[in-house]
Amino acid sequence: MCGIVGYIGEKNASPVLINALKKLEYRGYDSAGIAVCDGESIVVRKVKGALRSLIENITDEIIKTSQGTDKSLEEKHEVELIEKTGSIVKGKIGIGHTRWATHGEPSDVNAHPHLNEDGTIAIVHNGIIENYTKLKEWLQSQGVVFRSQTDTEVVAHLINYYYKQFNDIFQAVIYSLKKLEGSYALGVVCSDYPDRIIAARKESPLIVGLGNGENFIASDVPAVLEYTREVYFLEQNEIAVLYSDHVDLFDDDGNKIIRKPFHVDWDASSAEKNGYEHFMLKEIYEQPKALTDTMRPRLIFENNQPVDIKFQEISADDAWKNAQRVVITACGTAYHAGVVAKYAFEKFARLPVAVDVASEFRYRNPILNKNDIFIVISQSGETADTLAALRLAKSAGVHVIAITNCVGSTVSREADEVIYTWAGPEIAVASTKAYTTQLMCLYLLALKSAHLRNTVSPEQYKMLLKGLASVPEKVQEILDDKSGIQRFVSKNFNKEKVFFIGRLFDSATSLECALKLKEVSYMHSESFAAGELKHGPIALVDNSTLVVAIATEPELYDKIASNIKEVKARNCTTMVITFDKEKTFSDCVDEKILIPEIESSFAPIISIIPAQLFAYYCAVHRGNNPDKPRNLAKSVTVE
Repeated sequence: MCGIVGYIGEKNASPVLINALKKLEYRGYDSAGIAVCDGESIVVRKVKGALRSLIENITDEIIKTSQGTDKSLEEKHEVELIEKTGSIVKGKIGIGHTRWATHGEPSDVNAHPHLNEDGTIAIVHNGIIENYTKLKEWLQSQGVVFRSQTDTEVVAHLINYYYKQFNDIFQAVIYSLKKLEGSYALGVVCSDYPDRIIAARKESPLIVGLGNGENFIASDVPAVLEYTREVYFLEQNEIAVLYSDHVDLFDDDGNKIIRKPFHVDWDASSAEKNGYEHFMLKEIYEQPKALTDTMRPRLIFENNQPVDIKFQEISADDAWKNAQRVVITACGTAYHAGVVAKYAFEKFARLPVAVDVASEFRYRNPILNKNDIFIVISQSGETADTLAALRLAKSAGVHVIAITNCVGSTVSREADEVIYTWAGPEIAVASTKAYTTQLMCLYLLALKSAHLRNTVSPEQYKMLLKGLASVPEKVQEILDDKSGIQRFVSKNFNKEKVFFIGRLFDSATSLECALKLKEVSYMHSESFAAGELKHGPIALVDNSTLVVAIATEPELYDKIASNIKEVKARNCTTMVITFDKEKTFSDCVDEKILIPEIESSFAPIISIIPAQLFAYYCAVHRGNNPDKPRNLAKSVTVE
């Protein structure tokens, strides 16, 4: 949940650390801190609050912004302040952290880095030490005095305990790791060893960036793209020792590992805002390209028309023909993509589908069969609950296919086969382009399995492929005309309750609509199958309520119109997202958002776009930062 970075080289470390942390601020923003070794001692600066508070703390300057401030000048000023940190906190080796609190409330004291008692060892940590209470009690019995309420401080004192025994920081780290239960990505510096950083990983993600005369650690690739494109993705229970001129990799017993680095070919500018006010808006607008990049390499064209699907990365063969069931597990937005996929697989391939929330899956002793097709979905590829479900399935002998956006992530390495969503870096916490590209991959899978199982005719297959291929341009049409959404938001951003309703595929879409709105606007929003309204939820409807209907199933328009009239009679405000150009909804809605027509089964991939825009503009109108919603982090790497 937190973001960690580390630097060793010839530059001043603090500007590099802070600049890298800016790229990871989406992972946590309760507090931030750095520890820099000047060759003799370790200097720590850490504060409660966003990274900007740390910059201001170091430079002793507070930038006062007011409405109408020239943003380009403000950003330039911040760049100058970051550079200034190197002349205040000096040293060529250091570690940094931006925190999302798990143990201990956000505060200066609980912020990372944490030190041992005499300040000679500093650590940053992402993850949860599950046996920290037991370790803390034992260390206190040895006379150790704790300063914070965090589980992380235990690690600093534990390393110090073994360092006193072995007088070797590497051995101290190895012995300490064997005592830890839970998850961790760690960065460790010691003032007695000012020529190295030690990093270790279990469950929580960690990469090593390989530069020219400098090396880096980070929780995610965007933090180091400005400096290098050669990285190691640390595997489970691996340790890295970084020097300025080289990096050594070890297993958890201290045996050396030789591995080639991975070359990252992302466009660095895709991790920047490029003139958009927020990453979330930028990523909403990147969806036509992301969908095209995800779809086109997997389509086979003849005479400029799609005629088949070819997955280079997985074997769509007899396993799909003979499958009796598909099992999908994921969390949050990815789970909602799985719900849409259930409808798609069952409609096209006539395969029964079980969709599970990953955080519940392994606790209910699930029934798994070796001829199941097991799919896990995770944007980051590091979601702890999804990883646990993946491992449970593999232990049962089930073949696992992963859908993820992150090359080299744990999910991608541990699954039997991987389908990548070529969405590029997604920085905003609320997922947008990752969701629609996940849907694209799932639709491609559903259609290919239908073709293999002969549950659609060759003519239907080509017609469906043509419809799917048109999705990116239809998404672009919606983005080119967002005025209706903006106008409606300006009048309704202060509603107390927002309910999303739909039927069939639209019911699945409504789940993600409600989540997106609550994530960034903090408005109370819920999703209901439209036919269930009269079975309880309608009791909540009054004049402080907005009801948004998703209506892309033509044969059910009259049913949805009836549901809307039921809530309209209770004095609520109503909006419908539909491609119905007739007057089905004219007498029962306050706003109709028309979207381009498409095969109704594919509607979820375009009907979500107005809902994403609605959530974004509601957040902005309410004064929220949609990129960094409170209490949330981008990648949930802890249970």
